Amino acid sequence: MAASKRFTSRVWEAFRSNGGHDANCFGHFKVLDAKPGWVKGSMVVEKHQVNRLGSLHGGVTASLVDTVGSLSLSTKGLWMTGVSTDIGVTYVRAALLGEEVLLRGEVVGQGKTLAYTRIEMTSAKTGKLLAFGTHTKSIQQALKSPENVRFDEEGERELPKEA
Repeated sequence: MAASKRFTSRVWEAFRSNGGHDANCFGHFKVLDAKPGWVKGSMVVEKHQVNRLGSLHGGVTASLVDTVGSLSLSTKGLWMTGVSTDIGVTYVRAALLGEEVLLRGEVVGQGKTLAYTRIEMTSAKTGKLLAFGTHTKSIQQALKSPENVRFDEEGERELPKEA
């Protein structure tokens, strides 16, 4: 397993293990792949995630944009992924109860204070776009975490910490 995927999976497990929002909302989310700058994951829409119409609740989708955006930052070696400053979601099609959805998050820009991510949710069965979003995070403090790591360009190996 590539170092970037291993690290991102550890960050996801840290999100889940505190027993808070991520664990309660989408504890069965799985990290499928990760390379520096992007992450891919999946989950099956469960009963506690749907609205009264039987489709994925918009708030859960927005939360997934938040979490997958954060995980995309972890693919670049950030253990703490900062705090949200802005989230936007566009809903294209309904994801129904029992449907598997794929999520892909990517870092589209990163500076010394802010990072910008874009997330897409598609149907695993049809490949059709279900929703997309953007997520901006303040990362000033996250960049200082002693738990941060560095990867080679492909994310295969963890590099030594800089002195």
